[in-house]
Amino acid sequence: MPMLKRVYRFRMKPNKEQEQSLLQQAGARRFVWNWALARRKAYYKEHGKGIPASQLGRELTELKRQPGKEWLREIDSQILQQVLRDLKRAFTNFFEHRARYPRFKLRKRDKARFRIPQRVKVVDGKVYVPKVGWIRIRQTEPIDGQTKSATFKMDAIGHWYVTLVSHFDVPDIPEALPDPEMVVGIDAGLKDFAALSTSSEDKIPAPRFFRANERRLARAQRAVSRRKKGSNRREKAKNRVARVHRRIANCRKNFLHQHSTKIIRSFDGVCIEDLNIKALVKTKLGKSFSDAAHGEFRRQLAYKALWYGKRLIIIDRFFPSSKHCHNCGFINHDLELSDREWRCPQCGRLLDRDHNAALNIRDEGIRILAAGDRTGETLVESA
Repeated sequence: MPMLKRVYRFRMKPNKEQEQSLLQQAGARRFVWNWALARRKAYYKEHGKGIPASQLGRELTELKRQPGKEWLREIDSQILQQVLRDLKRAFTNFFEHRARYPRFKLRKRDKARFRIPQRVKVVDGKVYVPKVGWIRIRQTEPIDGQTKSATFKMDAIGHWYVTLVSHFDVPDIPEALPDPEMVVGIDAGLKDFAALSTSSEDKIPAPRFFRANERRLARAQRAVSRRKKGSNRREKAKNRVARVHRRIANCRKNFLHQHSTKIIRSFDGVCIEDLNIKALVKTKLGKSFSDAAHGEFRRQLAYKALWYGKRLIIIDRFFPSSKHCHNCGFINHDLELSDREWRCPQCGRLLDRDHNAALNIRDEGIRILAAGDRTGETLVESA
């Protein structure tokens, strides 16, 4: 049975002494990153090739013995070793054209964070951080499986969060095709966030979290622009902007998780369209598409389908789901985006645009499953 990763994120509640220790660990990570980056650049300039990882590790050990660097001995050794691995991965991503050249980290620009690959555990609402101790957390759910690594990060407001990665067994997807009654088609949109094929009344209204908080955000940003750069009042104003952004992100995240979990638990098969989100956000409706977060919704459906052993079928983006009459098969090439309802000239049925699209998406997904095409499931595993 294959293994799958699951990520848990909890807010930490450190006291002042523990928060200072966390900042010290994060500062050490930033210091070692800058030292290792400078060392790699100097070695390449001198020898014309990259420094071996083993040599860089030995030099890090020697660095702890140098005068003025003794404070590094108070830092967990795994944090410092993880920095070297992260820097190596950053260079790999650069050479493979996936990221920019690694840069030095500034204290004001780089968020306080560090990662520990092991020895982090959660017991009774507390997380154990090596060299820091037990810190209270807001544990909203139990952790399944064995934790492998943990990332500690402070957000823009100053709150600390721990992100834990655990491994657990993936439930097998049944070989038998799901009951068509337990397959749902989903048509994503902007007027309504999603329309389900179960009924014309089963629609998820678009919450528009960013739009609802746009005026509040604009006022907070204007306050920042009025403050003198470098002043305490400007930092407080920036903190208020961060709080508005956090509220929007938290509301959107909660909305997406609630509906994606409900859909995956309620049906054995879920059919959605393969929307080109990157192209849609570049249109005049880009802000609305970004606010709706359909890409994140699909990502959540993908990994939750694996968690619960359900099937997710991805329908080709060029499939005419809206223009295709679900009753008789007629394709209306004259359908406009503004047409929310249309009457089929062939069978005379009045069709709700979104519900009709959801029905067609469901039927296309059932056809793909019946034909034995596992393309949709392959897309799920790579999502």
